[in-house]
Amino acid sequence: MTIEQDALFARVDALLARPEDLPEPTERKRLREAARVTQQELADIFEVRRESVRAWEAGRSEPKPPKRQAYIRLLEGWAAKYPAPEECEPEPATSPAEPEHPAPAPDAHQPAPTPPPTPTPTKATPNRQPAPRSTPAPRAARPIAVNPLYPHGPLAVLDGDGTAYCIGGVVLECPATTIPALVDWTLSESGLGAARLHRNGKDSDPLIVLTESAAERFGLPPKLDSFEGVRSQRLPDDHKVVKQLARAKWKLTQRGFGPWPRIYRPAQAGNRQCVQLAILPWGALDSRAWPGAATLPPAELARVLGVYASRVITPRGSTAVCGLELMSAMRPPTRAVKDEATGTYVSASSAGALTAAVDPAPPEAPPEHPVAQGRGVADFLDEEAYQWVRSPELLADAECLLPYAVGIDINTAFLAAAPRLMVGLGEPTHVMHPAFDKKIPGSWLVDLSHLELDPRLPSPFTPHGERPTGPAWYTTLTVAYAQELGARVEPIEAYLRYESGAYLDPWHERLKEAYVATLADLGVTKDLEDAAFLQAMEQHKTVDPALACVLSAIKSTVKGGIGKLRERPQGRGYRDGERWPALDRPTWRPDIRAAVIAKARVNMHRKMAKLADLTGLYPLGVLSDCVVYPSVGPSPLDFLPYSSDGKPVFGTFRLGPTPGLAKHEGTQEMAWAVDLMEQGYNPARHIKGDGHDAVMDEGE
Repeated sequence: MTIEQDALFARVDALLARPEDLPEPTERKRLREAARVTQQELADIFEVRRESVRAWEAGRSEPKPPKRQAYIRLLEGWAAKYPAPEECEPEPATSPAEPEHPAPAPDAHQPAPTPPPTPTPTKATPNRQPAPRSTPAPRAARPIAVNPLYPHGPLAVLDGDGTAYCIGGVVLECPATTIPALVDWTLSESGLGAARLHRNGKDSDPLIVLTESAAERFGLPPKLDSFEGVRSQRLPDDHKVVKQLARAKWKLTQRGFGPWPRIYRPAQAGNRQCVQLAILPWGALDSRAWPGAATLPPAELARVLGVYASRVITPRGSTAVCGLELMSAMRPPTRAVKDEATGTYVSASSAGALTAAVDPAPPEAPPEHPVAQGRGVADFLDEEAYQWVRSPELLADAECLLPYAVGIDINTAFLAAAPRLMVGLGEPTHVMHPAFDKKIPGSWLVDLSHLELDPRLPSPFTPHGERPTGPAWYTTLTVAYAQELGARVEPIEAYLRYESGAYLDPWHERLKEAYVATLADLGVTKDLEDAAFLQAMEQHKTVDPALACVLSAIKSTVKGGIGKLRERPQGRGYRDGERWPALDRPTWRPDIRAAVIAKARVNMHRKMAKLADLTGLYPLGVLSDCVVYPSVGPSPLDFLPYSSDGKPVFGTFRLGPTPGLAKHEGTQEMAWAVDLMEQGYNPARHIKGDGHDAVMDEGE
C-alpha cells in the first residue's frame, strides 16, 4: 500500500471514528419532554448535575464520551417512539391526566422490584359511570403512563358493592369483605402501585380509598370518635377491625387505624408488603386542600387522585404529609453501594440528602423543644411570613383619592423560594463573633436596628414589618439582604452548618412542573399575554372543577410540606421540654423552614422596593404573599410597570402562571381599604371581596 493510500485510509478511518452527531438542542428537549422525563431524572441517570442537562438542551455544551454515545442512543430510541409532530397522527384526548414523571430507569445497585402477580381472577372493564363534564378543558392532556409492574395505576377508589375504580376508566371487582382480605387482594390481585421517583428510592405503596359505603362494608364506624385527642383520632386497639389485622399478622404504623392507616408486614428478602388506605367518611381528604373531592363520584375521584399521584406523589396522608414525603422521595437518604470485601450491596448515605435526625440550634427550635427551655421570647429566630399594615398617618392625600385598592398574590411563594436555596445538611456549630459569610447557612445574632429604611415599606427583617429594636436572630438569607441594603453586619454569635446543599431543588422541580401543567390543563398557559392571563385565571376553576381541586392540593402540598419541617407536638398530654415523635425524623428541620420563609419575605420586599423606585407606589398592607396597592384602575394592569415595548419590568411584580409570578387577588374601593387600615385591620386579608377572607399563609 502506497504512502498516499495509507494517508487516505487514515483520514477515512478518522471520519468513521468521529462521534455521531447529536440532534439539534431544541429536538433534544422535545424528545425528553415527549418521554415525560425531567431534567433532574436524566441527570440522575447520567450521574451529572441538572445544570449539565440544561446546557445540553440549550446547545451550550455536549456530553463527553462515553456519556455522549449513551445520550445519542437514548435520543435515537426516543426519536423512534416520539416522531416529530408533523410525522405523527394527532393524539386522542382520552384523559386530562398528563404524566409529568414516569418511572426512572432501574438502578443496577438496587434489586429489581418484585412484580405483582397478573390479576387473572379480577375482571377489568371500562368505567361504567363516566363523570359528566359540563365544560371541556381547553387543552386535551395525554393519558397517565402505565407501568407494566402496576398495570392498573397507583390507586383505586372502592365503593360499597366491591367495585374498585382506577385511573383511565378501569374498573376492578374486589371480593373482599374484611380489611385483611382487602389488603391481601390489593397486594396479590389488584395490579396497583407506582414506580419510585428516584433510582435510590422505593416504589409507592398501593392506595385504596374507601367511600362511605365501602367503610360500612368493612365494618368501620361512620364517624371516628376521638380516643386520644382531636388531632390523633384512631380506632381503639380492641376494635374488631384492629383485632382482625392482628390475627392476620398485619401491623399498623404508630398513627394506628385512623383516616390514613398504613398496613404492612416487615419486609422479607427485599419484598415490601404495605397498603395505604384513605377513609373518606373520616375526613381523609381535608376540604381545605381538596375542595369538593370527598363528594365526587368514585370514578371522578379516581381521576383526580390519579392526576395528583402522577404529577406529585401517591397520596399517603394529608397534603402536608405528602409534601414532606415527596422531599424524601426525591432525595432518598440512603443508596445501595457495593462492599468490595464481600461483594454484596449495603446501604450508605446519599450525598445532598438529609440522612439523620439532628437537634436544632436553640434559637431555631420552637419553645417546647428540650434545647429551648429557659430561653426568652427575644432569643428565638422569628423568620415568619409578613403581617403588616401601613400606618394611616403615612397615607398621602393623593393615594387616598385614588379610586381602587388592588391586591396581587404571588403564586406558590414558598415554592418559588426553594430553588438554589443552600441549606444545612447536618448539625449546627456554635461560633462566637464570626465574620459573616453569606455562603454558609445558619442563624446569626445581629443588630440591624441602625438601618434606616422607608417607613412606607415593611421592614424586611421582621414579620410584623416594624423596625428591629436591637440584636435579634436571623437566617443567612436575611442578613445577606441587610448587607445588600447597606447595613453594618457584625454578628455577635452564630450557629452555622458548614455542610450544605440545595436539598429542595428536585422537590421544587417536581411541584413546579405539577403546578404549571395543571394550570395549563385549566387553560392558563405560559404563552398568554397578561390581559388574557388575568381573564383565564378568573375562569380556570370552572373549566374543570375536578382539576381545580388537584391544583388546590398541589398548592397545599407546598405550604404543608414546608410547615411539616417544624411540626409541633400533638396531643393534650404533652408537656414542654419533652421530646415528640417528629423530632426523630431527618426531615424535622425548622432551620430549613425558616430559610424558605425568609427568602420568600426578602423576595417580596425586593419587588416592593423596586416598584416604589419606578412608580412611587407603596403598599397598603401585606399578608404573606398577598400585597395591596392603591390604583387608578381595578386591574393589576393599571399600576404594574411596563417598558416602552409592552414588556413587564424585570425585578418588580410580573403576572404569569409560574411560581414566583403574580396573579390578581381582588379589588375593592380605596375608601374601604383606608377604613380598614384606620381600624387596625389588614386590607390584604379581606381583598378578595367574595365573602372569604384571605387566609394567612405561614407554611404551617
